[in-house]
Amino acid sequence: MHPAFSVLFFTTLSGTGFGLWFWLALRIALGDKPEWFDGLGWMLGLIAGAVLVAVGVIASLWHLGKPARVWRAFSQWRSSWMSREGVAAIACFVFAALLFAVMWLTGAGWPTRLAATALAIGCVVALYCTAMIYASLKPIPAWRHRLVVPGYLLFAALGGGLLFGPFAGTTLDAPDIVGAGIVIGAIALSLLKRAYWRAIDRDPLPLDTGDAVGLPGRTVSSFERPHTESNYLTREMGFVVARKHAKKLRIVSVVLFALIPALCALPVWLLPHGDLTALLWVGAASFQVGAFVERWLFFAEAKHLVMLYY
Repeated sequence: MHPAFSVLFFTTLSGTGFGLWFWLALRIALGDKPEWFDGLGWMLGLIAGAVLVAVGVIASLWHLGKPARVWRAFSQWRSSWMSREGVAAIACFVFAALLFAVMWLTGAGWPTRLAATALAIGCVVALYCTAMIYASLKPIPAWRHRLVVPGYLLFAALGGGLLFGPFAGTTLDAPDIVGAGIVIGAIALSLLKRAYWRAIDRDPLPLDTGDAVGLPGRTVSSFERPHTESNYLTREMGFVVARKHAKKLRIVSVVLFALIPALCALPVWLLPHGDLTALLWVGAASFQVGAFVERWLFFAEAKHLVMLYY
């Protein structure tokens, strides 16, 4: 598949934004210490999450043929995961604005925790719907793998967790728990991606050329191409990346989205009383670059079954 940069920005930035919203909302919903509500970290965090999600969604419009008609997608929520993702994203913006207003006006209290709970649940739903846009596509076996949805959710959780620490600031009453969570999450994500890559390298395509031309179960060989010039399908669905380049990019992505963030979070875990916010910012920046490389590979290594015909 041809990696569209608009979709790459959408899936990486919006995923991190939803992850940041989730951890902030969860902390507010479960919070019982008044100092959490006195600082400006929660406010800046909600705004940062909104910016990341908004930029990601706006970037995704570049991939549409007629962006002015995007509003029509919301009407297909009964059958389309893309439509459901759009509805869930709008709902999250509403919940985030409601949480911002309630906290600003009333501070801690059950209305604040109710709004925070709604936002946390909405973020999980939006992330799941986005992941299912790809996991539901039968013509692309690599995206139908059982680890695609957990991987997408874990990427969002780790990216949001790396930003949660800096925005929580001094009100974070247990920085060692956050540091440990980031380290464990980075290790888990690297292992998950390793298992996913091994699976797509090992498992053959479920169909062959015979199925593509309507002769299932027969051995079919082609002596010439279906046509002499490239078309939309060969350009978009026929993009391939050399295996040697893919292996190098896999290593680069793991170093950036897992190893460096884990090393940056390790002192936060082991030295919780120092001001190590700068390290988490470095880890968050490295994660974003690594997630972008990983998402590029996610598209570039996916083989569309239509190419069996070509």
